[in-house]
Amino acid sequence: MAAAGEGTPSSRGPRRDPPRRPPRDGYGVYVYPNSFFRYEGEWKAGRKHGHGKLLFKDGSYYEGAFVDGEIMGEGRRHWAGSGDTFSGQFVLGEPQGYGVMEYKAGGCYEGEVSHGMREGHGFLVDRDGQVYQGSFHDNKRHGPGQMLFQNGDKYDGDWVRDRRQGHGVLRGADGSTYEGQWHSDVFSGLGSMAHCSGVTYYGLWINGHPAEQATRIVILGPEVMEVAQGSPFSVNVQLLQDHGEIAKSESGRVLQISAGVRYVQLSAYSEVNFFKVDRDNQETLIQTPFGFECIPYPVSSPAAGVPGPRAAKGGAEADVPLPRGDLELHLGALHGQEDTPGGLLGSSLF
Repeated sequence: MAAAGEGTPSSRGPRRDPPRRPPRDGYGVYVYPNSFFRYEGEWKAGRKHGHGKLLFKDGSYYEGAFVDGEIMGEGRRHWAGSGDTFSGQFVLGEPQGYGVMEYKAGGCYEGEVSHGMREGHGFLVDRDGQVYQGSFHDNKRHGPGQMLFQNGDKYDGDWVRDRRQGHGVLRGADGSTYEGQWHSDVFSGLGSMAHCSGVTYYGLWINGHPAEQATRIVILGPEVMEVAQGSPFSVNVQLLQDHGEIAKSESGRVLQISAGVRYVQLSAYSEVNFFKVDRDNQETLIQTPFGFECIPYPVSSPAAGVPGPRAAKGGAEADVPLPRGDLELHLGALHGQEDTPGGLLGSSLF
C-alpha cells in the first residue's frame, strides 16, 4: 500500500486564506481578525485616519475623528451595556476635555472631563430633575457649587466628595434659611438659622441640631396679676434648655396669651347673681389645667385711661413646655437621601 504523500488531500487540513490587510489610503471597511471590531471610514498609510466609525460586536460604537490609528478629537461614543452616550472631545480613546454625557436612566452632564471622569466645572441634572452646577473632582461634587433639590431647597457653598462640607447657605422652600458650617451633609459647627416660623438661632450646631435649643418657656414674676379692664400689662419670660440654663442663642419665640371668665353652670333656682351668657354665643369654651372651663374674653379693649395693673404679693414661675424640633428644618433629600444626586454622582461616569 502506498503511503499518503504530502500532496494527497488526507495530508492537509482545510485551506485558510491569508488574513485580509487593512486598506492603505482613502475610504475602506476592515473587520479585525478577532471579529469583535469593525471599522468603516478613512485610512492613511494603513492606519485609521480622518473620520470613521468603529463598531463593537456588543453593539457599542465610536464615531468621529481618528489620528494615526487612535481615537483623537471630536466624536461620539455609545456604550451598549449601560446605554449611556458621550459626545465631545477624546484623547487616546478616552473622553478628555469638554463634552456632554446622556444617561439612559435619565439626566445628563455637561462640562469638563478627564480620563473619562467628571473633573473641573460642570452642570449635572439627575433623573429626578435636581440640578448641580459647580466643581467636580474624581467624578464627585467637590469644591464650590450650587444645588437645586427636588423639593425646592437651594444650597450654595462648599462640597467635599459629594457631601456638603465647609461653609454654605441653604434656602428652604418654606422660607427658612441656614448659613454656616456643614459636615457630612448636615449642619455642624457655628451657624445661624432664620426659621419660617419667626424663630432665629445663632450658635453651635451638632449633627444637624442646635446645641442650645430652648425646650420650655418660663414666665417670671408673680403668679397672680390684677389687671383693670383697658389697662396695659406686660409679662416677662425666659427660654430655658433641658438642664435649666438660659437659651441665649435663640429669639423670636411667640407666647400666646388667652383670657377668659370662669364658666359656672348654675341651677335654675340659684340665688347667686352671675352674668348670663347669650345663648347665641357659639364660642368654644377654653379648657384650663385647673379643672374648670372659661368663656373667652378679649385681652385687648378700646377703653383707655384706667389705672395700670398691680401685682399680688408672692409669686411663682409658670413653666410652659416648647415643642421640640422648631428649629430643625425638614429638608427631605438634603439630609442623607442619596438616591437623589449623591446616588447618581457616586457611580462611575463611564
